[in-house]
Amino acid sequence: MECCSHKTKERSADEYKSLINRLNRIEGQIRGIKGMVEKDAYCTDILVQVSAVNAALNAFNKELLSNHIKTCVAQDIRDGKDETVDELVATLQKLMK
Repeated sequence: MECCSHKTKERSADEYKSLINRLNRIEGQIRGIKGMVEKDAYCTDILVQVSAVNAALNAFNKELLSNHIKTCVAQDIRDGKDETVDELVATLQKLMK
C-alpha cells in the first residue's frame, strides 16, 4: 500500500504515469487554445476547445480522487483517523462549486 500523509503520497508507477500523461495532454490542449487566440480563431471554436479542457481536467480529478479514496482515505479510516473523512467532505465541497 502506498504511504499517504497530509503532505505527500507515494504513487505507484502506473498511477504516476497515468496522471502525468493526462496532465501532458491537458497542457497540450491549453497550448492549442493559446495558439487559437494568437491566430484570431473564431470564438465558438475556442469555446469548444475550452470545454474539452474542462472535461479533461474533470477526468483527471476523478482519477486522482478515486485513487485518493482507495489508498489514503481507506488507510486512514482503518487507522482510526476519522478527521480524514471531514477532509474528504471539505475537498468534495470545493470540487463541486
